[in-house]
Order: sequence, then structure tokens, then C-alpha cells
Amino acid sequence: MVNKILCATRNGIGGEIVQVQANFVRALPAFVITGLANSSIQESKQRIQSALHHIGFHFPALKIAINLAPADLAKSGSHFDLPIALLIALHKKGIDTQEWFAFGELALDGTLTYNDNIYPLLLEIALRHQNAKVILPTSGQELFCHLPHLQIYYASSLQEALQILESPESTPAKTQTTLNFDTIHIGDTDYYYEREFPLDFIEVKGQEIAKRAALIAASGFHNILYEGSPGCGKSMIAKRLRYILPPMSLEEMIESVKLQALSAQKPSYTPLRPFRSPHQSASKSSILGSATQNEAKPGEIALAHQGILFFDELPHFGKEVLESLREPLENNELVVSRVHSKISYPTAFLFVGAQNPCPCGNLLSPSKECRCTPKDISSYKSRLSEPFLDRIDLFVQMQENEQDPKPSLDSATMQQMVFHAFSAQKQRGQSRLNGKLSEREVEEICILDDATQRILLQARERFNLSHRAIQKLKKLSRTIADLDNAKDIAKSHFLEALSYRYIS
Repeated sequence: MVNKILCATRNGIGGEIVQVQANFVRALPAFVITGLANSSIQESKQRIQSALHHIGFHFPALKIAINLAPADLAKSGSHFDLPIALLIALHKKGIDTQEWFAFGELALDGTLTYNDNIYPLLLEIALRHQNAKVILPTSGQELFCHLPHLQIYYASSLQEALQILESPESTPAKTQTTLNFDTIHIGDTDYYYEREFPLDFIEVKGQEIAKRAALIAASGFHNILYEGSPGCGKSMIAKRLRYILPPMSLEEMIESVKLQALSAQKPSYTPLRPFRSPHQSASKSSILGSATQNEAKPGEIALAHQGILFFDELPHFGKEVLESLREPLENNELVVSRVHSKISYPTAFLFVGAQNPCPCGNLLSPSKECRCTPKDISSYKSRLSEPFLDRIDLFVQMQENEQDPKPSLDSATMQQMVFHAFSAQKQRGQSRLNGKLSEREVEEICILDDATQRILLQARERFNLSHRAIQKLKKLSRTIADLDNAKDIAKSHFLEALSYRYIS
């Protein structure tokens, strides 16, 4: 009789279900694992034998054949330890395990431990197998307890996992549908956020136009580019932007934790959206991610999903890297194609760029003289192509030492303004924020009156606006109207949006 239990293995950024099969054959005693198992699975033989001996199990004088099906799919991960050990330990007990999933790495004494491969695989199981029964290590309970659509049983050792399968009265742990964070409730969904501001906008002196642009960008996830002399506050604003972004739903946090696990970060639930700031010397593969036949590694673009991707000193990034941003900025998705694999990453991030006005940085300075020639400035500016700049929603030119004696908005106030605009978007039934709307959604949501439409036509002729630029102006106008608590887009909203447009 062949015993069976289910597990899963990585395939790109997702996973594939694997059926673990065990058979005991009358032959010379041996323990073999087949099914394209890599070294981490082959090494499990020693861990499994030690763990089973630790609980008093004696190996029969038979050949133990373990097969991981489908056999033509490469398998990896030490989480296969537990399902293999369970099949061997339940030999001759007649317990049906073919509807169960099991994940966990075994220590030599039989203790179960968590590893980062497990979490992304559980998301795939939750999508494909509603109410599947899953045995998981107790050490990962803090992460697993929020996963929906699964019946989860926790075990801290191989012995406890066996007791779960041997006891029909075992009950699954309760799924926690809420988190211990501040919450706003919109419709039928809870959205979570944090009130702490380790970096506060009150520390940015003056630069009210730049801060207003940051508020608009955060409210609708609009891409923004700051240009100004060194020290005028470009990076200060970009780093503070993270703390006023819209709140996150539980589903968004689950997706964020999945990406953390895939990138070997320590996974944790937090409503603080990701902030990625790669150096300009970063390689193309580190920005875009890599893919091989057996494994996919998300890059900075994928890890910034639902958060901020900040490129400081933007023109100093490689031309190839900058041009490769065009697809994810436009489609909110990045496809990495290789000979043996094709991986798709979601990339709905807020892009923030910062650059100097010229190579020496003093072109806009009222007190310092620019040392650059017109040719130097032209060469510097030409590093950013027109198609790339056309994907930027807001362009802000900052002045050096711009001070305002009036009290400035702090991050707490700006956060509440962002939340107000966010609520307006969700109450309209939008699944995406204004900056990420599709063309069809723009036509339905970002409607201009006749007077504003005439101004748009004049702007299109005067500034030679592309179709993409017009769509972005409409989306930006909708966000400004939301901040103004306006049901319809007014002429003033469109004119403010046009003032942020990059004109070559």
C-alpha cells in the first residue's frame, strides 16, 4: 500500500502542490527519495532518521521508497522533512493522510522549526484548496494565524504532529481576522495604520509646494520627481512620505509578508508600507529581480510593491535600469523572462525620484555659481528619456533655502488628509488608488466638466501632451478633488494638476 500526504514547493514566486508518496518494499533495507529532490531534501534522510529514533520508532527491515510527485518538477526546501517523517512513522497504522498538508523542518531531536519557504507556499494553498487541513510548526504561529481559508494545526515536534493525525477529535486553531493596530473601517473592510512618525514633515522647513505635492502623491499613489540643489530637502521629504501613506488591509499585509519571505527578510505583519531605496550602483538584476529554472528572486521593484521605490540621484542610475522602469510604472507589473522560466511580479508602487538641476547642483542656487557648461547640463538632462518622464505624474522644482515663517503641516495632520482622500476613493468602489487606475476606470471616475475640458484641449495643443500625459492629469485632478472633499473635478483642481506637469 502506498501512503500519501501533501506538501508544496517553490515555483517562481508562487508554488506547486506536491504529493509525497511512501512505499515499503521487501528488499535490502534502504531509504531513497526520488522526484527531482535537491540536496536540502536528500539531506533530510539523516534528520528524519534521528528524529524518528528520538521518539522510539524503529525502522523496519524494508526498503523505504519516497517519491515526490509530479516527478518532473524540481523540488527544494527542508520543509519536506515533516511529511516524509509522518508517512514513515504511520506505516501500518492505516491512517488516511492524503487530504492533509504538512510543512516543517526537523531538528535531530524531533523538534519542528519554521523556515521562510513555508509562508509563500501557504498562500498558494489557501487560494487553491479552500479549508485545507495543514500541520505547521508552532514557531511560525505569529505569521500563520492570519492566513485565511485554511484549517491550521500547530505542532512543536514530530510527536505532536503524529498525535494530531492519530486523534480524530483534534481541532484546528482559530484564524485571527484582526490585528493589533489602529484601524479605520470603510465598507466591510478594516484598514490598519500606525500613528508613530519617527520622521516628521514638521522638520522640513518651508518647501510648502514640495510638501503639497508629497501629500497629493501619497493620497493617490502618483509618481513624483523632485529637482533641486543639494541640501534643499528632496531626500528629507521622500523619507517622510512613507509615514503618511494610506492604510493597509489584511490582504495587502499578507501579500507584503509573502514578498518579505521570498527576499529572505524576516517576515512580520506591519501596516507600514515598504520603502526601498537602492543605490545608483545597483545592478539591473538586483533592481528587476532574477529568475532561474528552479527559483525566482524578487528585486527592489517587486519588494516596493504597495510602498515606495525611491531613486536618489536619479540620472546616475544606469540607462538600462531607468528604461526598464517604464513597463512596471505603466502596467503595475513586471515580467522577467528567461530561457527556462517566465515570472510576473506585481509592481503597484509609488515611485519617488530626486535629482540635481545640473551635474554640479548649483544651477538653481541663488548664492552659488553653476560651473557647468550648456553641453554638460544638456547631457545630464538627456539621461532621462521623454518616455520615462512621461510616466511621472508630478514634477516639483525646489528652491534652495526656501523658508516660511508660518507653522507648517506635521505628518499627523497630513496622514489624516491622506486618509480622507483614501476613504473617498474606497467609497466610490475603487479597488485601486487614483494613480493606478486603468484607462477605462479613468473615463468612469475622472470626469471633467465642459469648462475644464476646454482648458485640457488648450493645454494639449500648447504643451503637446501625449495621451498618457492627459490620462495622468485626469487622475491627478481626481486626487486633488478628493483632498478638497469635492464630488466633481473643478477647474481649479485641473489647473493645480497641470502646474505639476513636467514640460520639456
